[in-house]
Amino acid sequence: MASWVVGSMVIWLLVLVLVVRGGGFGERWGWEPLIRSPVDFEEEQVDEADGATRWAVLVAGSKGFANYRHQSDVCHAYQILKRGGLKEENIVVFMYDDIATSEMNPRPGTIINHPQGENVYVGVPKDYVGEDVTVDNLFAVLLGDKKSVKGGSGKVVDSKPEDRIFLYYSDHGGPGVLGMPNQPYLVANDLIEVLKKKHAMGTYKEMVLYIEACESGSMFEGMMPEDLNIYVTTASNADESSYGTYCPGMDPSPPPEYITCLGDLYSVAWMEDSETHNLKKESLAQQFNKVRLRTSNYDTYNSGSHVMEYGNKGIKPEKVYLYQGFDPETVNLPANRIDIDRKMGGVNQRDADLIFLWQKYKKSSESNRTEVGKKITEMLAHRAHLDSSVDTIGMLLFGPEKGRSILHSSRGRGLPLVDDWECLKSTVRLFEKHCGSLTQYGMKHMRAFANICNELVGKEVIEEACMVTCGGKNILSYATTGAYSV
Repeated sequence: MASWVVGSMVIWLLVLVLVVRGGGFGERWGWEPLIRSPVDFEEEQVDEADGATRWAVLVAGSKGFANYRHQSDVCHAYQILKRGGLKEENIVVFMYDDIATSEMNPRPGTIINHPQGENVYVGVPKDYVGEDVTVDNLFAVLLGDKKSVKGGSGKVVDSKPEDRIFLYYSDHGGPGVLGMPNQPYLVANDLIEVLKKKHAMGTYKEMVLYIEACESGSMFEGMMPEDLNIYVTTASNADESSYGTYCPGMDPSPPPEYITCLGDLYSVAWMEDSETHNLKKESLAQQFNKVRLRTSNYDTYNSGSHVMEYGNKGIKPEKVYLYQGFDPETVNLPANRIDIDRKMGGVNQRDADLIFLWQKYKKSSESNRTEVGKKITEMLAHRAHLDSSVDTIGMLLFGPEKGRSILHSSRGRGLPLVDDWECLKSTVRLFEKHCGSLTQYGMKHMRAFANICNELVGKEVIEEACMVTCGGKNILSYATTGAYSV
């Protein structure tokens, strides 16, 4: 009888140890650590990194408290990589860094990426912040070009032939473009050329890109070679928006004192997946499938988008830890039982700033409400101005019957957004010169400008249409002052 009691006690203690070891992250986020994922039962197959270095570049391409979620995403990603064993000297962070200390932050010095989340701002390096968050600096960092970096820490990806690189980018986007807090924005063909140059230098073994933005698939559709040893996944296809999540009024909702979205659906999906699995067992393919399912809201696409993949798909069988590292605490970490099959609330990224202003309006004092209401009115008026101006230009160029259909047509899978990227840039600048800044919202019209170029319309004709459409209009604070989007 005594031996039976001792044996039972031993078994009970072993179970308790496994639950406690596996439940750390589950308890952190308020998840129930009871059900293990099938990935956790697979025979562990460890791909050794052969002493190579893991590098990571994390980019939040926006600024302002309304865009809280992008910097929150990047800070969360940093914590995952740091716990995974990546050295700070090998992680390069780009973020404007105006969120944690914002007067609107209800928890000064703290950034959260989940309603019950911990402070992900702790320890995040300030490599490139404020005015140093630029396309030129990003390209210099990726190429390991210390001489071309302007400002910042000077840290670059000084990678060697056997090293692996992980690039994560979270921001607004549009067809063929990703946002930056300082103009110009990042244009697809420029990014592809930098990736080709990096490959030609022979300074990495493989690279993985995770891109969160509206129409992010358009950055690679018909553009991304398969022979660069680079695997890419994007939050959306070339024609649709991506979605913010953990927004006020959703379930789960941010703490009541927050008036902005805490994260983005695709980003939250891959990071929460990484935190609830042993990444020495989970492959990139398995993570892609789980993220695809969750970001689509379980194939309903109700406030969800199509996660896409590009480049060398032969990399997919590799384990995630080769890029994101491995946290020993996750050896027995169970899956997220609560959220693993739960539909998420989502809001079109382009409407997240309106939600922020509306929440601010509701919570403002009577004396401040008029000012916030004026900002909402101005924003809606400029959006209407952009939409109507683009439609009018299309009508002037192609006629009332074909204008809208030509501007909004998509070239389909396997074809790039535009044939002449310099024409696209020139057309956007002409529009902004006469009609005002595109803003984050107006980035959606990049396809219209691309289609004008695909129709081989001359520069003089385009400018005349812009002048006729917008000449004499009062665009106030949206007027450009020589700084264009592209």
